[in-house]
Amino acid sequence: MDMETLRARGLVLLGCGRMGGALLRGWLAGGFPPGAVHVIDPDPADWLTGTGVHLNEPLPDAPGIVLVAVKPQMMTDALPSIRALGGGATVFLSVAAGTPIAAFEAALGQGTPVIRAMPNTPAAIGRGITALVANSEGVPSLDLADELMGAVGQVVRLDDEAQMDAVTAVSGSGPAYVFHLIECLAAAGEAQGLAPDLALRLARATVGGAGHLAEDAGESPGDLRRAVTSPNGTTQAALEVLMAEDGLAPLMRRAVAAAADRSRELRG
Repeated sequence: MDMETLRARGLVLLGCGRMGGALLRGWLAGGFPPGAVHVIDPDPADWLTGTGVHLNEPLPDAPGIVLVAVKPQMMTDALPSIRALGGGATVFLSVAAGTPIAAFEAALGQGTPVIRAMPNTPAAIGRGITALVANSEGVPSLDLADELMGAVGQVVRLDDEAQMDAVTAVSGSGPAYVFHLIECLAAAGEAQGLAPDLALRLARATVGGAGHLAEDAGESPGDLRRAVTSPNGTTQAALEVLMAEDGLAPLMRRAVAAAADRSRELRG
């Protein structure tokens, strides 16, 4: 399926909260026709009414893609409403965290094309990264899923669904680690005599700016780190603490392992 076929057959967005809304805004801004989009949401946001999309109207008989963007705890109630579309030519693209491909196959029937996507919260500002993996029936539609998820940031593909646990631990949960880094850096600045609002402003801008630089620069993070580090200077003094045997690297390994382990536990 290509984008032209999807426009003709229609795209269903099941759930239009924060992530679904970010995706829809990206599609519409990119020129996807609103008349080809059907949004199903029991409590739609006010901004949806002026977009031209079909809101809580009868669905087409065989839409090209159903993008499932409901919260995982709502999945049991949501899937029966679209079960009739399973087992055919409609592709199900899910951004619901923690719901495996097998759960969709069980709910929608064998032979249903399913693609699982794991975006992260920076998708809300178009700076996210999404990992994709599909069952055998969904593989032919991965290019289209890549294009759709590209509306909110970068996209990578996985070799195996089992990798989703590690992806969850690195990029899915990762923004929270960075937010905590900002909190800790600001608190450390306060401890050195800065006013709280100034320390927080410095920490936010530093982490945000460094993240942009690391993403956009051609150098590796290690090269960028070395470029900032003068011999026997202030940065080196701090890095000797952060890069010690009991410093940031082993702490981050333990944190990511804990998240990945919990992800495995939750999926059973």
